[in-house]
Amino acid sequence: MMQLQRANNVADLRTQARRKLPHPIFEYLEGGADDEVSLSRNSAAFRELELLPDVLVDVSSVRTETTIFGQPCRWPLMLSPTGLTRMFHGHAELAVARAAARHGLPYCLSTMGTTRLEELGQAGSGPKLFQIYIFKDRGLTAEFVARCKDAGYHGLVLTVDTPVAGNRERDRASGLSLPPRLTLSSLLSFALHPSWSLQALTGSKFDLANVSHRVDALAAGPMSLFDYIGGQFDRAVTWRDLEWLAAEWNGPLAIKGVMTPADAEQSINCGATGVILSNHGGRQLDGAPAPADQISAVRARIGDGPDVICDGGVRRGSDVVKALALGATACSIGRPYIYGLAAGGEAGVDRVLSLLFEEFERTMTLAGVPDIAALGQRHVRRRS
Repeated sequence: MMQLQRANNVADLRTQARRKLPHPIFEYLEGGADDEVSLSRNSAAFRELELLPDVLVDVSSVRTETTIFGQPCRWPLMLSPTGLTRMFHGHAELAVARAAARHGLPYCLSTMGTTRLEELGQAGSGPKLFQIYIFKDRGLTAEFVARCKDAGYHGLVLTVDTPVAGNRERDRASGLSLPPRLTLSSLLSFALHPSWSLQALTGSKFDLANVSHRVDALAAGPMSLFDYIGGQFDRAVTWRDLEWLAAEWNGPLAIKGVMTPADAEQSINCGATGVILSNHGGRQLDGAPAPADQISAVRARIGDGPDVICDGGVRRGSDVVKALALGATACSIGRPYIYGLAAGGEAGVDRVLSLLFEEFERTMTLAGVPDIAALGQRHVRRRS
């Protein structure tokens, strides 16, 4: 706990996570596709934005509350889906969900998560979302919808940017497999991180808990992440599949991986209630724009009603303020809360969320904006 309290920002928790994780695991967390141009652009886009403060405004109190997926939230942030979360800490998604609930924020469980959606549905009282794919076996997708309804989930997130896995060369270099395995090249790194290795060997079984009953991909032993993903995802998914899913679910539904105004508009026309602007953390199509750079154009195209969530590159609470000024409903984070999880489990996620909220509220105060509803384009500009 003392070490976590010494962390002053997300970057400090990243450093702590790096010390705790074996090299191949940290590389999986950090890596992007190809030359990692989109990965680096995601955060750089926020740094290129300047905040234009109002002065002589009463900011003795700041209103941060909002709604995301129709659910009340303490401030405009959600925790995005991350696969294979148990690789970073044994308490996995349950620790993240409990921390998110305490902070009044939505958490989205990944299809590729390591905790059953029913078990997570009982963890904490916060808004819960489920990230879903259109599998080749449409019956599996329909099963997920039914299970989410039964478990009381508040919304679905359909990821649409993974017809194939991105070219993540860091993983190829480290030999990362599913589940993680000891190789000659990584043996020393695992040996130098005994707390992680012992937990991995003696803790709960590493399993893709929500799909393993239907897709027995792990039974034959370790396999490449690329082979697994390539074998299960459907390259033939179209807008008609979105219409089917929206009708099947009949509730809040966001499309994750949308990057253009035209696709955002089509998503809403096909039944989605919002879009998540995302390039998958720079892990899929390298060269795709930073989500922050797409907010204004997408909001102008689809109007004020639907949720527009910026996913990627957020490392400071001030980044969320900038995104809201551009027209976003909220932001979504992945790597930052995983840094906290790896550094200190549930308490580490708590620390990340506390730091980001403090930064967000402080930025609002210094910008002279007492209510997030008052944020607008006049509060932000691109550096000349």
